[in-house]
Amino acid sequence: MKQLFRYGYIFMLVCCLAGCATGSRDSRTDKLQQANALRQLGEAYLGEENYTLSLSKFLDAEKLNSKDYLLQQDLGIAYMAKGDLEAAVRSFKKALELKPDYASARNNLGAAYFAMEDWDAAIESFELLTKELLYATPHYPLANLGKAYYEKREFDKAEQYYQEALEKEPGFANALYGLGRTYLRMGEVEKAVEYFERTTEAAPLQPEAYFDMANAYRLLGDVEKARAGYSRVVALSPKSSLAKEAQQALMDLE
Repeated sequence: MKQLFRYGYIFMLVCCLAGCATGSRDSRTDKLQQANALRQLGEAYLGEENYTLSLSKFLDAEKLNSKDYLLQQDLGIAYMAKGDLEAAVRSFKKALELKPDYASARNNLGAAYFAMEDWDAAIESFELLTKELLYATPHYPLANLGKAYYEKREFDKAEQYYQEALEKEPGFANALYGLGRTYLRMGEVEKAVEYFERTTEAAPLQPEAYFDMANAYRLLGDVEKARAGYSRVVALSPKSSLAKEAQQALMDLE
């Protein structure tokens, strides 16, 4: 009888532990579902550019599930939008710790370093990204490398990476414009004009390209084309500080 009681007690204990384990699993599942719902709500606010509310929802989700690489990416984007670049870097790095091949987080980490003007760290991120064979848009990190080297005034390397970006995507306006600026800084004004012209064909609503193209034509002594470029800047962005500079340049050409 005692043996039966002992076996019965063990059976009840096993059932109890199984029930507790099931309850624990259910609790974890509930937390994950709540975290996912909060993340999706935060993403909706992010899409509406309500960065304060989106960050609030992401932080609530993180309390429930800090190991969601998508959530860490979202947190990084929200922190960047709020101007907290160091927090953005931490979140993007955490996303990469959780998923080392997460190319989007790698790209955003580079962008955060860019915003911090930490060119070397940006270069490291973008160089790693160019090695991702399955990355669908390799021309983006290549052009970003070009821009980073441009900011470092290493114009030969800037030219190299912009050209590599154009080999991947010949009509990529960012690389075309970057090459124009690079050649202008290198004193190759005619080449700069060529790439600014190609930029305005690929991105006809980009006032900065018209402004730099006008400056280049001015250096070449082509007043009419310079005037046309400055006028286009004013037409595209009449209330901007760039338009004021263009208007002043037009007055100087009179």
